[in-house]
Amino acid sequence: MPDTPQFSARLAALLVYSRPVLVFGSMVCAVAMMWRWEPIFYTVGLCFLLISMTFDLVDGWFAARFRPNAPLAHLADRLMDKLVYSIIFPVIAVGTMWRLVVSHGDPTRAQLLHAVFVLLLCVTVLVRDNFAAFMRSFAMRQGTEPESVEFNRLRTIVAAPVAALLYAHAFHVPESPSSWIYFWTAWMGTLPLRYLFFVEILFLVINFGSIAAYCRKYGTTCLDELCFGDQVLRRRILSVLPNALTCMNAVMGLIAVFFAYQGRLRESYLMIIGAATFDKLDGAVARRLGLTEPLPDAPSQRKFNLGNIMDDFADGVSFCIVPGWIFYIALDHLTPAGFAAALPVGWIAFFYSLMGIARLTYFTLDKHPIPGFFKGLPSPAAALLVLSPLVILDQGVGEPLPWLTFWSWFAVGTVLFGAVIMNVYPIHFIHMGRAMSRNVWLGRLALLLIVVGLFSPFFGYICLGCMTLYLLSPLVTGNIQPEVAARERRA
Repeated sequence: MPDTPQFSARLAALLVYSRPVLVFGSMVCAVAMMWRWEPIFYTVGLCFLLISMTFDLVDGWFAARFRPNAPLAHLADRLMDKLVYSIIFPVIAVGTMWRLVVSHGDPTRAQLLHAVFVLLLCVTVLVRDNFAAFMRSFAMRQGTEPESVEFNRLRTIVAAPVAALLYAHAFHVPESPSSWIYFWTAWMGTLPLRYLFFVEILFLVINFGSIAAYCRKYGTTCLDELCFGDQVLRRRILSVLPNALTCMNAVMGLIAVFFAYQGRLRESYLMIIGAATFDKLDGAVARRLGLTEPLPDAPSQRKFNLGNIMDDFADGVSFCIVPGWIFYIALDHLTPAGFAAALPVGWIAFFYSLMGIARLTYFTLDKHPIPGFFKGLPSPAAALLVLSPLVILDQGVGEPLPWLTFWSWFAVGTVLFGAVIMNVYPIHFIHMGRAMSRNVWLGRLALLLIVVGLFSPFFGYICLGCMTLYLLSPLVTGNIQPEVAARERRA
């Protein structure tokens, strides 16, 4: 067996260097598909892309196992990724527009929005690749060694399956040939838009996370060269990242309203979870970058500055106005006939939004905050609490009338209770984001519950149960010292 290592090394090289050829074949098939409208081109092109995706997932293991000292290994892998993404994502953008114009004929507003969103996603992927290449090459010239980052590895793993899914959707043809390959792959082209939106938004967040990871790793080196010791300019540049995360918080809240108008309360709830995640990240990133501390020779920071105003505005939109707005929309569509008309739903929604804004105002003006704790239920937790019964209502459409009536009243009571408990300031709730940062398994458990709930009919119940536990958490966390609760990481 003397030739086995040589064969394995050649196989590893084949897995790495054949991907651009396969993706180029998918592009040729896509062009032929748009020109001839033949299902065979769709099937062959998708098979090429799925094979390339498989190679992308296993080539790193083969290269590390059989060609560990190859001088071009890391450079070749990055170059192949760059070539593959430069080919396939523009093809997907063109294919989505082609499907919108040719296949749909008279597209709906949701289909048009999806096509525009895919275009923005493809542009973001290409911008991220060029940004990563620039940051890495500049840092290496300055003597900084490159390293793998969790977000970047996750992004590489997710990119190929997302590309295959979007390709299958963009070039899908309704004809059904007898090929078994078409039978096993065509389901990807018929997924509802709400699932595609969820995957695309998740992929977009991962790309932004990858950009943030590169900024965190190589940003200091670049800023040292760019700012020439000007600390004020350095802070202004660094503040772009947490401010962008704050804007994403507000954007996720507005997307939640869009899903609510479409009758997709589950997806709307996920957007609020995303808004809460960005709300955690913007503050954590600002503290990690040192933006919350004044410069040594500078006067103390003002209580009101652009970052604080943007953060309050985003929180007011996503966690005060949007939950009341969604409550108003959902009660009109999901409750039994005549239920919403018998209640002042608009006034209840307005009351919740007003109490949420009052809670944010108190949080901003509080002169004696407790590190690591919130006085009163924090507005993100309140938003997740009051929206969970609406998700249960959305999942139970078609259930018996007593069941719908019970959960309708429960939703109304939860909104009123959430509005009040946000402003009961003697009750102190621990900062859940920092608690998850200190306890990795707590964050993993929350992520596991969300993922499991998404693929089960119990998503609303799981969310309601988790938020109820957090509502009762002061009974347990009341003895934690503030200096422990305020830590970002484990000691």
